[in-house]
Amino acid sequence: MQFVNLYQKFLSTLKYGEGLAPLALRLYLAPVLMQAGYNKLSHFSDSAAWFGNPDWGLGLPFPEVMVALAAGTEFFGGALLVVGLATRLVSIPLAFTMLVAAFSVHIENGWLAIADSSSWLANENVLASAEKLQQAKQILQDNGNYEWLTSSGNLVILNNGIEFAITYLFMLLALVFMGGGRYTSLDYYIARRNDIA
Repeated sequence: MQFVNLYQKFLSTLKYGEGLAPLALRLYLAPVLMQAGYNKLSHFSDSAAWFGNPDWGLGLPFPEVMVALAAGTEFFGGALLVVGLATRLVSIPLAFTMLVAAFSVHIENGWLAIADSSSWLANENVLASAEKLQQAKQILQDNGNYEWLTSSGNLVILNNGIEFAITYLFMLLALVFMGGGRYTSLDYYIARRNDIA
């Protein structure tokens, strides 16, 4: 019985920090989403060409409108996540954007974002990348300043799978259900001021 009481006290104490998890999700997602939106906006015509071209792009109708919607959602939605304003509402179109990205852009590459041939999730493309990566490293070791080239990190091959988009989607879904966070979002203070639970 004493264990149950201690556990209840522990749970009661956690309530004071329950806004930390939504805050962490928001602060992690915001720069990722804002950067994606900024890239689309600053290269608008290239983004629209890729959105619209059926041969080497997505083949979407009204590509300029689609880019504006995606970029605006990512950039301005990410900004709202920073302060925790309209968190639940803005997380819905952001989650939809990640869903579309995962299943229209990344799905053909499998799960992995970074090619790791040792992973049990590796597909044929990822498995083939191991030899290519080794060859690239050998060329750089023979003909370049390999120490300098790798001083900022290891060389990798981008697989561009759905891993990141699905992870962001699940994080956004969590925000839809949790909201911006107790004590850590403008949503909390607006709701408290207006007696909205």
